[in-house]
Amino acid sequence: MKLCDFNAGIDQPLFLIAGPCTAESLDLCVEVAGQMKEMCAGLGLPYIFKASYDKANRSSGRSPRGPGIDGGLQILAEVRRQIGVPVLTDVHREQDIAAVAAVVDVLQTPAFLCRQTDFIQAVAAAGKPVNIKKGQFLAPGDMRNVVAKARDAAAGADTLMVCERGVSFGYNNLVSDMRSLAIMRESACPVVFDATHSVQLPGGQGTVSGGQREFVPVLARAAVAAGISGLFMETHPRPEMALSDGPNSWPLHRMQSLLTTLVALDRAVKAAGLEELG
Repeated sequence: MKLCDFNAGIDQPLFLIAGPCTAESLDLCVEVAGQMKEMCAGLGLPYIFKASYDKANRSSGRSPRGPGIDGGLQILAEVRRQIGVPVLTDVHREQDIAAVAAVVDVLQTPAFLCRQTDFIQAVAAAGKPVNIKKGQFLAPGDMRNVVAKARDAAAGADTLMVCERGVSFGYNNLVSDMRSLAIMRESACPVVFDATHSVQLPGGQGTVSGGQREFVPVLARAAVAAGISGLFMETHPRPEMALSDGPNSWPLHRMQSLLTTLVALDRAVKAAGLEELG
């Protein structure tokens, strides 16, 4: 599929979606987007900036949710203007879709809402590329049904991606089954792996989620070796101070070395060909 200004697919080079969990401030977003653009350009890695204007699915009602739709979209528009990168954000409500689609380059649907038919179809009909996150409760093969709903609404347009972010494994834990990445390719959509939410411990700290940041490189390497189109990562210059998802965000100053490994691995895997594809 054509994604922003590059081609995305299992036969194309890896692309990256990365940024802070929430659009905490314009300064933070510009800092992250600027550094990420520079390092990705050096690696030949297509890049999309990500930040959320509202995190509606917080563990506690007292958890920070972000700047809201008006302030958040202003930040995203300014990042796009100043840094010159495409931007992505997630949308949680049908009534927000038109306003968000008017500002961003790519829409993303929260994992919890992947089975909400009206919502998924409304996002798909907005005319933008959509990254559909697989629910933590969903078998990977079931994403074919989600994609079928979305394709109907998109009038067959090639605008859909599917994203793995781990599956619930008991209480307050997620596990990533790398077989799911191959299974989700059967949707005929580019497959994205979310390497940071996959190490989240949902609600693991009582009123907030925890995370096992040390395993981000492990899962990212495994996913790239399995064969994916894109990688999603939340990154922050000071994860311990992040307003959301700090425990599972990868430090910005460590992105360069990790991405260097992942790009080399992606090139090696795709040059050799994926044996399972015959």
